[in-house]
Amino acid sequence: MTSSTADLRFPIGKFADPEAITEGHVSAWLADLAALPDDLRRTVTSLSDAQLDTPYRPGGWTVRQVIHHLPDSHLNCLLRFRWALTEDRPVIKPYDEAAVAELPDYRSAPVGHSLDLLEALHTRWVDLVRSLSWEALQRTFVNPESGEDTLARTVGVYAWHGRHHLAHIEQLIERENWT
Repeated sequence: MTSSTADLRFPIGKFADPEAITEGHVSAWLADLAALPDDLRRTVTSLSDAQLDTPYRPGGWTVRQVIHHLPDSHLNCLLRFRWALTEDRPVIKPYDEAAVAELPDYRSAPVGHSLDLLEALHTRWVDLVRSLSWEALQRTFVNPESGEDTLARTVGVYAWHGRHHLAHIEQLIERENWT
């Protein structure tokens, strides 16, 4: 993979685990999660259908697919949170994100539906996490593909995930001079 391809795939780099996750980290990550819906809406609201249907990189998803992916992925994460809070080390079910992104609604549905869903979802999710004790954020779930993870770390991973995909779209807009 060339350096420029790596930059297009990971415009903000890969998620970097802090040496030790603190309540300060979680607070900062929650601010990112809370800001994502408005930041995404502001970034894509003026794009045409042709622009929404442009891949953010060669071989990558279209902007429309990325927008639909975010609430789907984050909804799965909210459900993982709920399982981890009510079950002991639940094993979650991964899903094939690439296959889901090829479904007809990802290719043609208006992005406003997913932007609205992301806004409502993040409001509920951020409210839930803010209500949790530090001890509760240490609860875990098990992903058969990547292993056990705490809720605290997962907040960081998904804050990164949102910024990561927003950066895909922002880089495309900048490269194509759509501003």
